[in-house]
Amino acid sequence: MAKIFAKDTFAVVDLETTGTQREKGHHIIQFGCAIIKNMKVVKTYSFMINPHREIPQSVVNLTGIHNEDVQGKDDFSVYAPKIIEILKGTVFVAHNVDFDLPFLNYELVQHGYEALTNKAIDTVELAKIAFPTLLSYKLSDLTAQLKIKHLNPHKADSDAYGTAVLLIKIIHKLESLPQATLNTLSSLSSSLIRDTSWLITTIADNLRKQKRPLGSNYMQVRNIILQKQNDQLDRHGENAHFPINDDEKKKLFKGKLHFRRAQVDLINHLHKFVNNPDKRAMVVEAPNGTGKTFSYLFAYAYQLYSGRKLVVATPTKVLQEQIIDHEIPQLLKVTKLDLTAEVVKSSSHYLDLDGFVQTIFQGTPNKNTLVLQMQILVWLTETKTGDLDELNLTNYNAPLFAQIQHPGDARVGSRFASVDFWNLARKRQEEADILVTNHAYLANHYMDTIWGQNPYLVIDEAHRFTENVISSRNDSLRFEALWGVLSYLRNLLYFSNDGVENQFNDNVQLNFLLKKLDPQILELIQCINDLQKDLYAQNKNAVNKTILANGTLELSFQGKGLFNKNSQFKQSLGKFQQKLEEVRELTNQVLFELYHEQEQEQVLTNTETLLSEITEQIDRLDYYSEKSYQLADILSDSQNLDQDGFILMVTNPDDPLSTNLNWLMLDAEDVLNQIYSRFDHIAFISATLTSNHNFDYAINQLALSNMSLVEYIGKSTFNIKKHLQVIAVNNMPNPDSEAYEEDIEQILINDLTNKNHVLVLMTNLEKIRTVFMAIMNSPELKDFEILAQGISGSNNRIAKRFVIAKKAIIIGADSFWEGIDFHDCGIDTVFVARLPFESPDQPEVRLRQKKLEDQGINVFEKDSLPRAVIRFRQGMGRLIRGEKDHGQYIILDPRLWSKEYGKAFLQVIPVKVKKVTKEELKELENKKNDDTR
Repeated sequence: MAKIFAKDTFAVVDLETTGTQREKGHHIIQFGCAIIKNMKVVKTYSFMINPHREIPQSVVNLTGIHNEDVQGKDDFSVYAPKIIEILKGTVFVAHNVDFDLPFLNYELVQHGYEALTNKAIDTVELAKIAFPTLLSYKLSDLTAQLKIKHLNPHKADSDAYGTAVLLIKIIHKLESLPQATLNTLSSLSSSLIRDTSWLITTIADNLRKQKRPLGSNYMQVRNIILQKQNDQLDRHGENAHFPINDDEKKKLFKGKLHFRRAQVDLINHLHKFVNNPDKRAMVVEAPNGTGKTFSYLFAYAYQLYSGRKLVVATPTKVLQEQIIDHEIPQLLKVTKLDLTAEVVKSSSHYLDLDGFVQTIFQGTPNKNTLVLQMQILVWLTETKTGDLDELNLTNYNAPLFAQIQHPGDARVGSRFASVDFWNLARKRQEEADILVTNHAYLANHYMDTIWGQNPYLVIDEAHRFTENVISSRNDSLRFEALWGVLSYLRNLLYFSNDGVENQFNDNVQLNFLLKKLDPQILELIQCINDLQKDLYAQNKNAVNKTILANGTLELSFQGKGLFNKNSQFKQSLGKFQQKLEEVRELTNQVLFELYHEQEQEQVLTNTETLLSEITEQIDRLDYYSEKSYQLADILSDSQNLDQDGFILMVTNPDDPLSTNLNWLMLDAEDVLNQIYSRFDHIAFISATLTSNHNFDYAINQLALSNMSLVEYIGKSTFNIKKHLQVIAVNNMPNPDSEAYEEDIEQILINDLTNKNHVLVLMTNLEKIRTVFMAIMNSPELKDFEILAQGISGSNNRIAKRFVIAKKAIIIGADSFWEGIDFHDCGIDTVFVARLPFESPDQPEVRLRQKKLEDQGINVFEKDSLPRAVIRFRQGMGRLIRGEKDHGQYIILDPRLWSKEYGKAFLQVIPVKVKKVTKEELKELENKKNDDTR
């Protein structure tokens, strides 16, 4: 490879400062710089600088630089000439260059020097583009993921060196890309930060002269370079027989898998069930570390040569990936069976190549979209699936995704039809023996032909299946949002300078349609208002009323309370549906006429955008029409109306016209039975499926009482007492008192010295914020990354940050008890701040409990307590996932001892509980520290 930058010197700079606001008296406390020549770091500089002000504790925690480290050092005026000399004639590089360069220039100007005018490039943007599938682009995370030795993160000299090595790796990666990819990246790059595009363009221009052939692992379709796709299955195995006795299993397992009695017993019970024609379902509790996933895969695998498939449904994407990437490869290694497996997920997870290519030619996007487009171009040279999840994004809210997520159609006739990711995925799924999906997808697509004839089914983490089926069926009619769509549509048609009426006022047919359409839109808005008033008028029948933190009034209803015999809502809904269809049809006619104008080449330059936006509004009208018919179906069956709950969200409690409607399933029995009818020999497996040592609660929740059922409780494969320590504090104050929160804060600040990954489980999002704010800048926790649900980004992002960080604390509720998995890092300690009872203020909880009350059922005994105990056990399961895990489960809630129901929680703890005071908890921590010294 030619030395493209042989004549260039890169100065990679990192600053540590007393804060981020230079105009408010914040100053540089350390200047670090690494010089790159000929793609090698040849020299580094580090200057400690006296800021003549206190260094805030948060900065001390982050950088490790204390006031005494800079006292007595020279101030910036002494170092300014040296810094100018070092940077003279170099390309300025920084990880977030729009912080470091302006801050440095501000200091220079304040001391009488001219601002630097060096070419400046940013390694954050470049790293995202060059390495599009990394989990994080924080410098410390990048250096860890790319195995860059980085001795003192958050010290300027070490960060500058790490960034310099990162830049070299980025350049080498960009130089390795196919020329067509580089050319497109270069054409898109002009809007990158400062002069960052110069690096990409220089590489592209230099390599273009070399006429490099396209690598044999690539193919080019239009100007897009893709990995070659192999959609031909290589079948070479033979139909093996299940190893019946222990000796046969030991022979198979030898050198690959440890023979564990409890796991083999689980395999044998599952195998016996699968081969019993008289049993349709099996419920299994298999403790963590049993190897339950391998066990069920092994038991079913030998049945799959009859042409039947095994469908595995899990609650989370993480578990899907673990099964595909780890468990199934291990199964095939052990058994040598010739089976294939595929993930089944919604088409929206896959990139639509047609849509993506169109976005590249749509003009200058915003910065985030531009970088994402460039990331995808590089990713396309690497991916074999086109699964957007490979990009490890934490949300899909960017406008780009509406255009590039695959809609799920066949894409026949498209230029990319032969390499369409969704079509290829469907083909692989049709040919696969094992399909891995999630609970929600299965609930909504159980009739899909992809599962094959008479397929087997395993529901993993089955204690969550009913809840996930219910949530997958919940929906809403957001009247305010529809009102917004109609207002925006009117603006496009009538009021905008670039709107239809102003651009095409001489088109007779268009004007006729527009005059007819506007009154219809206004009538539709009136229909919406009538629906909102009808709903709001029933507020007195609500079973629960709550004012949320944002001021929204939340009203919960049973079906008979919101839609009683005197309700006019059904009639109003019918009128609304009719009017919505008329508006949609007329708008379609306007769109057709505009396309006709376009064909006649009588259009202005911005008509493409106008057509696209009108089309988008029609799609939204279709969406609201679909929701209205779903609601009508629910209302049409008066006998089943009370199987659903309804929630009014009134954004302004005094205004009926701010009313929106949500509905949720309260009883999933019918839907569950429909799903079960599609499959054969269904196994329901979880580490926490029993309550009070029996399956009664699970059988009721999963609607299995009418099935011919096998029950099995597995044993642990290791001595849990050697791995788990449970400590319960018995002198904490009342959980509802301020003193309780203060005690939790002090325990977290003082008792985590030798911990690495800590999970603090709470039940209230408001309390999470309070605790987070109290501990975030504590010097004692300076080495921890502190993450809080609702504050530190999405739950997905929090989980990723937690796994990557060397030391981290999560303060979370809800899904952190059981829904988020941390397979790539061990958890040292789980703190249970409160016993995990659901809040009755949550509308779905109150409605479910009201339904049970109406049936004469003891809600606490039959619903609240079993749910809390299962969640409590799941929280314990965060710690010990396998034989190599050790940890402490620390219960802070005093109700464990003071309430009669505390016994139900104590009964499910598999080890002896160590009862301590707050003071003794601290002593235990100190003793542990002494023991490790």
